[in-house]
Amino acid sequence: MPTISTNDLKNGTVLDLDGQLWQVIWFQHHKPGKGNTVVRSKLKHVLSGKVVDKTFNSDTKVESANVDRREMQYLYQDGDAYVFMDTTSYDQVHIPAATVGDAADYMLENQNALVALHEENPLYIELPASVELVITYTEPGLQGDRSSAGTKPATLETGKQIQVPLFIDEGTKVKVDTRDGSYLGRVNG
Repeated sequence: MPTISTNDLKNGTVLDLDGQLWQVIWFQHHKPGKGNTVVRSKLKHVLSGKVVDKTFNSDTKVESANVDRREMQYLYQDGDAYVFMDTTSYDQVHIPAATVGDAADYMLENQNALVALHEENPLYIELPASVELVITYTEPGLQGDRSSAGTKPATLETGKQIQVPLFIDEGTKVKVDTRDGSYLGRVNG
């Protein structure tokens, strides 16, 4: 495995610590009044999503993991796996539902996503920050509720339920934040 210095950490770098993969989501070089410089970091476990704080001594060597991010197209669901096709090699990859995780709530067939692989094993799915989906079911809004700030539940075409403003109707295409499922606005056209 390649090693890097903790002085060279960058956001997004994946480290192999004791055989487990951790992604750097934040880091800061810190020089206390006495003693050596340290590198404080927040690391996210690639598989579980757990976030931990870790402090390294400055210029410590750590193993970096080679993570290959490939653009793939989501084709269909096959039992408890999702089938993706590599857009360059056209190879099909079956990715377990546990690896796809919450991304499944925002994926439509034929949609592209980034698939992170380590030694050809899928680690996680990276979607764009927002996607456009159609509302397939919601209660009708009440007349006079056009400008109030109230919300109501609505079901997206993927089956995910989100909160939308009262004036949104069935069949409306909306923009949804893939990180937290929040409504971002209507899509015109």
